[in-house]
Amino acid sequence: MRILSAEPLNSESALEDFGEDITPQSRFFVRSHFPRPDRAPLKQGLEVGGAVEQALHLSMPDLEAMGTRTLPVTLECAGNGRTGLRPVPTGEPWALGAVGTARWTGVPLRAVLESVRLRPHVVEILAIGADRGRPADIAAEIPFARSLPLAKAMDPDTLLAFQMNDRPISPEHGAPIRLIVPGWYGMASVKWLERIEALTGPFRGYYQVGRYIYDAVDDSPHTPVSTMRVRSLIVSPLDTKTVHRGRVIVRGKAWSGDGEVARVQITVDGVEVSQDARLLPPPSPHAWRPWEFAWDATKPGRHVLRSCATDAKGNRQPDVARWNRYGYGNNAMQSIAVTVQ
Repeated sequence: MRILSAEPLNSESALEDFGEDITPQSRFFVRSHFPRPDRAPLKQGLEVGGAVEQALHLSMPDLEAMGTRTLPVTLECAGNGRTGLRPVPTGEPWALGAVGTARWTGVPLRAVLESVRLRPHVVEILAIGADRGRPADIAAEIPFARSLPLAKAMDPDTLLAFQMNDRPISPEHGAPIRLIVPGWYGMASVKWLERIEALTGPFRGYYQVGRYIYDAVDDSPHTPVSTMRVRSLIVSPLDTKTVHRGRVIVRGKAWSGDGEVARVQITVDGVEVSQDARLLPPPSPHAWRPWEFAWDATKPGRHVLRSCATDAKGNRQPDVARWNRYGYGNNAMQSIAVTVQ
């Protein structure tokens, strides 16, 4: 793992860790806004309140009794690829390893919301983590908190997860309970979850409207960061590596929060017509899709390979992503240089 900061812990995976469909928990990227909270209070359970008919305190056995499900889900930090923007925006200097896919086991958030009986006019569901701190540009200490539109919160695949890859979630990944929001960037999947509130108006918290927005620093309006943009990565061979002359199998992963990846194209040296990679079945509809491409590496020397993914809605990776103040959503095509000998 590449450590970006030790306290709070932020670390990203190496691209060679993405060879398998499921990322090991020990090699899964870590994104923290504040120091990890004390686990002791969290073991006491989850509070559910706000605009509900019956507020509840749910223990882990209470949650498990509601019925669990397991889903492979790809999570990507909204700042993944930030160092590829020019000039490099402020924020953690993520390269390309702030993404991973795990099997998440938990209770659908919908089951909890149905049990408390939402009142009329609820529009958002707020998730509050136990981690607290003071961002540099505000005076007060705050928790990390994010809200979801009611429709997304009621999606049966939005989970209150307590297992990751069939084991208890580790402390750095949000134990004992965290939110998993398929298709959305990772900021929505609140860690160290301690409270859920039903809201009848939009949440205006710091990490809802002050951060995780696309701010292009021009006259265009700010828009919230939500759905993961379509993206692909080449994970083998790695950048700057040497391969033997002949047929080389280029492998990678592709994903999109807007639906299934429908196509991945590979360009060699930027002058040849793009060729389609072979798409392999994804672990689930919410997980990245493996792909591979047979490259006839017949010419010795240095070559540049580029991958480009398109999803079922026609969204396609751009050559260069639009710059924004906080460096979110950079899904520009990846290029690698490989030497053939």
